[in-house]
Amino acid sequence: MNDLVLIEDRNRVRLLTLNRPEALNAFNDDVYDAATEALREAAADPALAVVVITGQGKAFSAGQDLSELGAPRIHDDGLRHGFQPFIEAVEAFPKPLIAAVNGLGIGIGLTLLPHCDFVLMAEDARLKAPFVDLGVTTEAGSSFLLPAMIGWAATAHILYSAPWIDADYAVQIGLAWRAVPPEELMTETMYLAEYIAQKPVPSLVATKQILLAARLDATRHARERENEAFGRLVGAPANREAIAAFKEKRPADFTKLPKN
Repeated sequence: MNDLVLIEDRNRVRLLTLNRPEALNAFNDDVYDAATEALREAAADPALAVVVITGQGKAFSAGQDLSELGAPRIHDDGLRHGFQPFIEAVEAFPKPLIAAVNGLGIGIGLTLLPHCDFVLMAEDARLKAPFVDLGVTTEAGSSFLLPAMIGWAATAHILYSAPWIDADYAVQIGLAWRAVPPEELMTETMYLAEYIAQKPVPSLVATKQILLAARLDATRHARERENEAFGRLVGAPANREAIAAFKEKRPADFTKLPKN
């Protein structure tokens, strides 16, 4: 394990902290791999009952590192890396998983949340799903999970319009469980996690398994459809224009792109 994900155990709770604050905890392959390994280790440890995930600094996660979205890394070790193994570990995580959203949650910083059993947000935290703005589409099974969780219209607004979502609205629509003052976020989150962690681990795991059974196949099928569409859109004209605009620090202009 490297220092891209900090690990701290408190009784039977494991706290995972994304630790790339200079990049607002944006995910590149190294961060994905570190987080995947941390989740797998926590899932396999019979002494651990609950996992909490948060971010170091002023962001939960700014999402995918766009430098790797435009030019994916090539690995020659024969292993699977990056987003797909990470989201597989998240969507089937067998124990209670709690997100403490301490700041910006963009892209995967938002689509990770429906996989969590509880989401607590700092009152000044904000979320955004900028996929259409990047010329791509949504991810992580969110095309199924978000409508099931918050309804069709709220999902359409979040995915089509890509607005900033504040903590109060996130709680109102059911994307987050509670909004708390920033200085109380970790105290409140760890209180909840440690309370749950007092319960018998086999019972928690069995209950989580039963809850997941109702949605896991649907989530995986949704993710397959998302991956197919995402693969078609990455590198297409709209995506190239969005990445160029990001790098050049200008608004993207999609009005002159090819119509087919």
